[in-house]
Amino acid sequence: MRLPSALPRPGALLLGTFLALALGSWWLRQGVEEQAERRPNPPHTPDFWVERLSARTMDAAGRPRRIVKADSMRHFPDDDSTELTRPQIDFLGPRQPPWQIRAQTGWVAPDGKLVLLQGAVTLDRAAASGVLPVHLETRELRVQPKDEYAETEQPVRVVSGPHQVQSRGLQAWLKEPVRIKLLADVRGHYEVSP
Repeated sequence: MRLPSALPRPGALLLGTFLALALGSWWLRQGVEEQAERRPNPPHTPDFWVERLSARTMDAAGRPRRIVKADSMRHFPDDDSTELTRPQIDFLGPRQPPWQIRAQTGWVAPDGKLVLLQGAVTLDRAAASGVLPVHLETRELRVQPKDEYAETEQPVRVVSGPHQVQSRGLQAWLKEPVRIKLLADVRGHYEVSP
């Protein structure tokens, strides 16, 4: 039996079906992409917040190593960042007085490895036997909490006992052995005992 010539062959029918599906998929995709372009980005709004935050990080022996406090903490799911209001970070050493950093605001990277502090930022360490007190003031400080490291490119004022130093930029390694490196335009006033 012969098929009438007006009927399409099975291969042509299959090819036509695939072409129709491809065109339909392309048309649907264009519509979805246009709707996505018209849709506004998700708002930068917190998904949770904490008032009067106090968190501790312990060392391998179970001793407190770092304490983070803030008046408030807000987490943002759109970029997984965290914002802090009036943050305070304390680095607790085994043999020295703790270093205490305070600021007006703070931003914590999604992985927690970087904290940006802004506003009136201070870094303090109390006096101890053989150790002068240290007070540092700046407007911005980048802190790597796990490494106990802080840096800024902003003007800095450091007061230690009767001595004062001003600089543009600073690097500070806060765990022992403590090192502070002043980067540029350093001017100081040192009192010498007679």
